[in-house]
Amino acid sequence: MALPGDHQEDPLKNKLLAALPDADLARWLPQLEPVDLPLGKVLYESGRRLSHVYFPTTAIISLLSVMEDGASAEISVVGHEGIVGVSLFMGGDSTPSRAVVQSAGRGFCLKAHLLLLEFNRAGSVMHLLLRYTQALITQMAQTVACNRHHSLDQQLCRWLLLSLDRLASNELVMTQELMANMLGVRREGVTEAAGQLQKAGLIDYRRGRITVLDRPGLERRSCECYDVVRKEYDRLLPARKAT
Repeated sequence: MALPGDHQEDPLKNKLLAALPDADLARWLPQLEPVDLPLGKVLYESGRRLSHVYFPTTAIISLLSVMEDGASAEISVVGHEGIVGVSLFMGGDSTPSRAVVQSAGRGFCLKAHLLLLEFNRAGSVMHLLLRYTQALITQMAQTVACNRHHSLDQQLCRWLLLSLDRLASNELVMTQELMANMLGVRREGVTEAAGQLQKAGLIDYRRGRITVLDRPGLERRSCECYDVVRKEYDRLLPARKAT
């Protein structure tokens, strides 16, 4: 099946798009717009109407809960497995969270009214998006439980593993300040937790770059929250395009 335009990025690198049946995908392809997603770019702010939804292919988007004083904490991450903007088809055209690019890359966007037309067909697209939303809600709920009951060391392991699942390499570009904002803790806490992981030989962290050296070790050190989220995504979302 031909891809829109002559750009090199492939929409099917997004697993949600790749899971669409051929007839649905054929309608979507001419409407998908390739976009650059640089580090720190805000895709939408709390309370703003959503004009587009986004399908990352190589970028990772962080959804943040923002307090009145400006403090924030990450509630979920979205990468090549999903879509940014689920509140649009869940009955509202805005959201109380902020969406910001956590790891730079590329993706595709689709105008909000076009996604609503597809969702309201009440067919395979609707069921696929609702299954994805259930998986996303599981990630959000598990993040809350993890932040309440597990150590910062374990939270950082979970966060690193979820990010790795959405990247093509074992390296993340991430400052301590951004990590602290994502985890909702002080920079000193992130410095100490990252230092412990580096001392254990699990990661190498320098100059805003984290390289995972021992993923199995990172999984063993993490709490059960990562595995709960991963299994739910695997259960709810097909590994290949439906027929």
